[in-house]
Parts: sequence; C-alpha cells; structure tokens
Amino acid sequence: MNKHHKTSWNDVAGWYDQLVGEKGSDYHEKVIVPGTLKMLVPRRGEKILDLACGQGILCRELAKAGTEVVGIDAAPNLIKAARERSTGHKSISYFVSDAADLRPLADSRFDAVACVMAIQNIEPLGKVLAESARVLKKGGRFLIVTSHPCFRIPRQSGWGFDDQRQMQYRRVDSYLSELKIPIKMHPGYDPGKITWTFHRPLGAYFSALNKAGFAVSRLEEWASHRHSLPGAKAKAENRSRQEIPLFLALLAVKY
Repeated sequence: MNKHHKTSWNDVAGWYDQLVGEKGSDYHEKVIVPGTLKMLVPRRGEKILDLACGQGILCRELAKAGTEVVGIDAAPNLIKAARERSTGHKSISYFVSDAADLRPLADSRFDAVACVMAIQNIEPLGKVLAESARVLKKGGRFLIVTSHPCFRIPRQSGWGFDDQRQMQYRRVDSYLSELKIPIKMHPGYDPGKITWTFHRPLGAYFSALNKAGFAVSRLEEWASHRHSLPGAKAKAENRSRQEIPLFLALLAVKY
C-alpha cells in the first residue's frame, strides 16, 4: 500500500455507509447530486470517471443518463458497497484505485471526470489533477465539488450569533494557510479512528488546475436547502443559509 492510501476511508467505511445510505445525505439528494448533473451535463454514450466514488451514489445517477461509468475509490470496503448497490447497472465498472495513481486506466479514455465531495480528503492535489488530465480526452470536462473552502474550514470556522443585530454570521479564523486536519469520524464509537481533510484556498485549486492543463470554465456556489423550524432565531438562520454557501463547484476543461 503506498503512502496515498493513508487518506483512505476504508477503516470507517461501514460507519460512513450507514450514515449516507443508498442515496447519500439529504444534501446529496437535494443539492449535490442535482447540481453535479446540471453542471456536468452527462450525454448518452459518454465515458465518465467518478473519482473517489464511495458507495457509487453518483455512478448510478450517471448510468441512468445513459453513460458508461467507471468508479474508483481507495477504500475496498466502499467499492464493495458500491458493487452491491449497483446490481443491474451493467454500464458501471468499479475498481479499487488511488486517485493519484490511475495507471490501470488508459490515456484519453474519458469524456468527463467528476470528483464530488472528496478532493478535500485527498492528497497530493497536483498528482490527482495530473492523472485526471491524463485519462481525459482533449476538451474533456473535469468537475470538482467540495465543501466551500472560504467558509467551511475544519476547526477554523463556525457559526456565531450577534444578539445586538439579531443576525447569524460565519466566523473564519484562518483561510490562506493550507492545512492538514485530522477528523474524528465517529468519536462516540471509536475515537481512535480518524480521517484527514486538507484545506486549500481557492487560489491553490486554480493554480493546480492550470498547472495540470485545465482551464476553469464555470464556478458555482451552492447554499443549503434546509429551513429552521419556527423560533426566535429562525429568520436569521434561514437568511445566513442562503447568503453563505456550503459547497463550491468548479468545472474545468482540459486544453
């Protein structure tokens, strides 16, 4: 096992699979997957790679659109779950593979690559992007969807409430510094098991994409779909949800 697999979620795959289930979280169902399909615009007959595919949530949606899908993930247990849940989808193939080492995949094989809610848990970024560029055709699309790096920085951001102004706000204590942050995935069950998340500012993503041969063609910021129950702070909470996005989507083209 090479060093990149240290970021694998294999040790917490069972817990994660139970958490998000067949269709993912409500964020997946209401925001992430619909937004991904809208930006990626999968076309019948295209070949698409789902990078760090987890349990295959996006793979199955892409297959419904008539595409030929390859899903890869570094966690064997997540690939096992993906295969079990994709029975009947003959246009999907799953492989255990490191996102930074896609040697089993041929050059210029894919029309599009998607990395949805995973790039923040993967390193090294440059090698991941270089490998994605290699397996893409010229003019191919590469979509990244991630937790918004401007507003969702583990241990360096959080919600606050201004009682005087009756407004909920987002506090950000650090942004420009790149960070490697350990995350306890289910501390009440097994606090010894962690995964890693990597905070990178927007400039780092744009620079790395450019270096790998990509040009960003579209950027979207997605807010929460949730609404607070009636209460004293509901109006402020709902306003802040619509003003401060949770997710960032970057669509790039290989030139």
